[in-house]
Amino acid sequence: MRYFIVICAHNEEEFLEQTLKSVLDQSILPQQAVVVNDNSVDNTEGIIDLFATESAVIHKINHNSTELHMPGSKVIDAFYAGLSVIPKEYDFIVKLDADIILPENYFEKIIELIRSNPKAGILGGFAYEADNHGSWVLNHPMNKDHVRGAFKAYTKNCFTAIGGLKKAMGWDTVDELLARYHGFTVITDASLKIKHLRPLGSSYSKKARYLQGKAMYRMRYGFVLTALSSLKMAFARKKVALFMDSISGYFMASKDKTSFLVDSDEGAYIRKYRWNSIRNKLF
Repeated sequence: MRYFIVICAHNEEEFLEQTLKSVLDQSILPQQAVVVNDNSVDNTEGIIDLFATESAVIHKINHNSTELHMPGSKVIDAFYAGLSVIPKEYDFIVKLDADIILPENYFEKIIELIRSNPKAGILGGFAYEADNHGSWVLNHPMNKDHVRGAFKAYTKNCFTAIGGLKKAMGWDTVDELLARYHGFTVITDASLKIKHLRPLGSSYSKKARYLQGKAMYRMRYGFVLTALSSLKMAFARKKVALFMDSISGYFMASKDKTSFLVDSDEGAYIRKYRWNSIRNKLF
């Protein structure tokens, strides 16, 4: 199978080398791994250049965007900059962050899963983060059928059907909901253990956290589902402030009549899917 990787890197000199090494150590290499140097002011570009010199798989793109780390628009803008230089002939595309270490059989396993599942749409493993004792422990606060945005693989048919990735907070939730809406399956494999080198959400500002609630509004959750989802998120991360920030973001989006990310039919499906998920967990 032909697959391509887009790695978005903003000031990632601390972790990027380990990420690129894990890509080049794959048992089945990508056709190309495009690394987008997104307005970095550290040695990120130098690391990319070094790897690109040593391997034809690594390709660099320089991209200028805001220096502010705002989840959603910034990273997806960088992703599309990388996607623009990738050939249209591929079996699956991968969005990868620059602070992870993949197991050597990662994409070999992804290929096996795609071949054995005709409706495969989005695929990935689970994230592990180092605790205070240096042990790698599972940190996957979402449902086990969710693939973290840091390492998502999309089959071409699925990526086309969902219209690509939304340039907004919540892109890595709405993509899976739309994939299911279009009849594709989201597949996770617990045997694929990815090391996430930067703790989840460690660089998010308070302003960014408001975007969680705004995203739920734009996905047409409605208030009750937003409140339940925000409560779950706050509990998982042990931060009460996340709940309040998210609810505030929802009401601000409602007051401003912010545009939706999905149409009314997709929104109806999303609400039904979410409520069914809640009922299945309760009963």
